[in-house]
Amino acid sequence: MLTENFLIKTIFKLGGAEFSIQKLAILLIVFLLYLFFLKMFHTFSTRQIAKRLPGRADSVKTISNFLYYFALFLGFVIILQVNGIDLTALTLLTSALGIGIGFGLQAITNNLISGIIILFERPIKIGDRIDVGDVSGDIVAISLRATTIITNDNVSIIIPNSEFITNRVTNWTHNNKDVRFNISVGVSYSSDPTLVKKLLLEVAENHSGVLKEPKPDVLFDNFGDSSINFILRVWTRDYSSRPGVLRSELNFKIFEIFKQNNIEIPFPQMEIRMKK
Repeated sequence: MLTENFLIKTIFKLGGAEFSIQKLAILLIVFLLYLFFLKMFHTFSTRQIAKRLPGRADSVKTISNFLYYFALFLGFVIILQVNGIDLTALTLLTSALGIGIGFGLQAITNNLISGIIILFERPIKIGDRIDVGDVSGDIVAISLRATTIITNDNVSIIIPNSEFITNRVTNWTHNNKDVRFNISVGVSYSSDPTLVKKLLLEVAENHSGVLKEPKPDVLFDNFGDSSINFILRVWTRDYSSRPGVLRSELNFKIFEIFKQNNIEIPFPQMEIRMKK
């Protein structure tokens, strides 16, 4: 009898409801059961969404996570109401806490809303090659709060989703993996422009990473102070995530073939005349 009285004795009141050890234990069990079934629902909903959105793993994950957190919040409120806790009585407490933590949650809320915008507008997706700020890399994961990027150095960088909404983002592979790169080349004025164009196209066409279609081409860009300048334009798919490697390999070949054909790559010179 003493133990029973101890279990049902009120230890505190909240929102108009009285709480005993027995009621707290029941409430805890209900919460744990709800979390268990919610986890099963999350797994089931993820599979169903994946069937309707094939090939869009980022969207599937974002939608399923959003549903999970919404159901978690809704279930939390319902369980409290069913157990006699009048949430309206907690309004003043919630308001006071809201003022204190509102500024702290502002950034989180901003990122969550940005994650939803990314989900529906799809300016970026998993697998895209992007530049945002001073970060370049491939997107490997998109969550409601942040996006994970892997750089060429195999470093994972987690970027808040708001960065993709408020800042300028370069998406190299938004439409497809085909990307065009421009390689600037300057030669001396004694060089034959027709021969330079021929040699540049030869280098591009012999590189395995350069696409045959669209074909590479060469532009006569301008007359510089100490050189005539050309732009070699090439399309690639294999090197879309490694632009620096492709530029380096083409520059090595260009330097080699120019040397073989006695085409000089000039450097800036300054002539100084001294009056006596």
